[in-house]
Amino acid sequence: MYTFLLVLLVINSLVLIAAVLLQSGKGSGLSASFGGASSSSDSFVGTRQAATLLTRITWWGGGVFLALAFILQIMGSHVAATSSVLDPLSRQGAPAAPAPTSAPSNVPSAVPLTPLTPAPKSAPAAPPTKTPPK
Repeated sequence: MYTFLLVLLVINSLVLIAAVLLQSGKGSGLSASFGGASSSSDSFVGTRQAATLLTRITWWGGGVFLALAFILQIMGSHVAATSSVLDPLSRQGAPAAPAPTSAPSNVPSAVPLTPLTPAPKSAPAAPPTKTPPK
């Protein structure tokens, strides 16, 4: 379905390109807005012209192009959202744990988890006494 809609989008874009290029010019264009040859209010706002077949093809082609592009964007985001970069790693499985060695080592295998005994509390030190000056 995605490929079919993509082919329709490409065909629509080619028809749209042809329709736009085959249309005749409408006048002085943007230069009239900035004080060109005919800077009247009609050329700024534009006059109502009869819609020709090429104009209708252009408008309909643009609307169909936008609709197809929107649908393809939604379809493309749903496909991409289901995959993850980490998926190939999860398919490989967990790495194997190293085999235990029977050779003795100097490092203890477990650290005892006994609480530390608190240091004996000593009596608080007496505050220093001030001796009067002589």
